[in-house]
Amino acid sequence: MSIYLDVSAAVHLRAGLGRYAQSLARALVAAYPGRFALFYNRERGVKPLAGLEHLPTRTVTLSYKPWRMLIWLGQLTRVGFDRYLPDAELFHAMEHLLPPLRDVPTVLTVHDLIFRHLPAYHKSLNRWYLKLTMPLYCRRATHIIAVSRHTRCDLMSAYGLPSDRITVIHEAPDPHFRPQPVEEIRRVRGKYTLPEHFILSLGTIEPRKNYGRLIEAFSCLKHEHQSANRWLNTGGWKLVICGGKGWLYQSFFRRLEESGLGREVILLGRVPDEDLPALYSAATLFVFPSLYEGFGLPVLEAMACGTPVACSRSSSLPEVGGTAARYFSPHSAEGMGRIMYEVLRDEALQAEMRKRGFEQAERFSWQRMAEETMAVYRAVIQGQ
Repeated sequence: MSIYLDVSAAVHLRAGLGRYAQSLARALVAAYPGRFALFYNRERGVKPLAGLEHLPTRTVTLSYKPWRMLIWLGQLTRVGFDRYLPDAELFHAMEHLLPPLRDVPTVLTVHDLIFRHLPAYHKSLNRWYLKLTMPLYCRRATHIIAVSRHTRCDLMSAYGLPSDRITVIHEAPDPHFRPQPVEEIRRVRGKYTLPEHFILSLGTIEPRKNYGRLIEAFSCLKHEHQSANRWLNTGGWKLVICGGKGWLYQSFFRRLEESGLGREVILLGRVPDEDLPALYSAATLFVFPSLYEGFGLPVLEAMACGTPVACSRSSSLPEVGGTAARYFSPHSAEGMGRIMYEVLRDEALQAEMRKRGFEQAERFSWQRMAEETMAVYRAVIQGQ
């Protein structure tokens, strides 16, 4: 009998959800060898997770959308999918998709309820699907893991779930996120043609990430504060945004074109994971302007690499950044630009933020997360 981990988000490279599934799977397998098997929906071009190919694996040959609809139909009709997992002791759904299993206990990780808070920033079909299915999946799961206290409160408020059915287990930066040697920073700087001084932001280009307002804040920084600190212009400062196109991104590109800052903003697209630590390490400041996050892992990744962080005072982000980050309203470009300016002009403040950032990042670890997750599995299995 095996505990099955649904790593579909990881093999399909779905940004933050994929990072969560891959990192947790690796941590669990390392800590508890011989206990786990993998599951994912397999379509053309999908490859197994590197380093975990030896694990028992079961797949379904359906692409993402048909698989989502089949799961929903199975839940509605109460048709069990146990035949897909005949040797399962427990099934952990690591994204918002819970197969109907009659005789197998289930754990569901809920990352956020953003579709409820920012419905206009979701594709209509996806919003419709989540609105109908999430209450069902949360009711049917044997137990729920929430990635933050904020998400746990959301679940209790939205669906009336009792507190004892939800365990908060924070995410953590992968161990390879740490300050990088000069040679590695030089390699990545050369690979992406980055200047000596730049501000970094990371995340999929979609309205929730609030990049349009970040462009406005950067404009404030470049134009309104240039007389107070001439080095902001003479140092060749750039804004670097790392992330692929998501959805509803057209307004961002329109705002970038209208800003006249096209040559000052570098869009890297999706960057391989192996380059991210050096990218964080090379940046003078990491800015995370998101309107809403279930957790906000890039905040901790940047801190673990020794980069000062300024981020939104919204949703779970103060829970993640603690006293190490500087905060701004995500709705005020002027306030965002002012915080960026205050950090960039003060090297002593940057040093203090780096120190506090290391301390904050060390409070989160995948080893601890694996232990806490395994404790949930044991409690669920014993309760059956």
